Amino acid sequence: MYYYLEGKLAIVDPTFIVLDINGVGYEAKISLSTYSSLKNLERAKVYTHFNVKEDSQTLFAFFDLAEKKRFLDLTGISGVGPSTGLMILSSLSADELQSAIISEDLKTIQGVKGIGLKTAQRIILELKDKMKKEGLVDRSLEIQQMGSNTLRDEALSALTTLGINKASAEKSIVIILKQQGPNIKLEELIKQVLKRA
Repeated sequence: MYYYLEGKLAIVDPTFIVLDINGVGYEAKISLSTYSSLKNLERAKVYTHFNVKEDSQTLFAFFDLAEKKRFLDLTGISGVGPSTGLMILSSLSADELQSAIISEDLKTIQGVKGIGLKTAQRIILELKDKMKKEGLVDRSLEIQQMGSNTLRDEALSALTTLGINKASAEKSIVIILKQQGPNIKLEELIKQVLKRA
């Protein structure tokens, strides 16, 4: 329905954005990869996927077409819904996902919250040949470092939105911040907590 949207970024959160287009705010769910690309921008063009179910209509937004394609590849697999697809793209970078699929690394894919053995096997089976043919789009992302309090709050907000228990998330955040220090990137902190969940 919508191929892309372009406008002012009214809200940029680790799990969603609100894009203001001529006074209309479009809310769209995003991955951590898209968040890291958008968080310092005032305006943006995002590629979208409009998902309609019996009980909901959800807009998903992606910073680039490559990520949108990976999302559609993942959600085209039986047992992988849009929320799971977004969780995978938030937990694993494009490089990590492709590497895990090509090398049939079940452990890495199963490390994503909500992915069991059978789903991980299906993802590898259905996407291995496709990933080999396409190759991977290389993107380097500039990540701004944040103070630990803001970092802790933003990470906790994102994790609870993703369905992680608040107490469990807080505990993991404290442990990781002690190990890594306050200069850890938000995306990396969230990924590490997701791997522990």
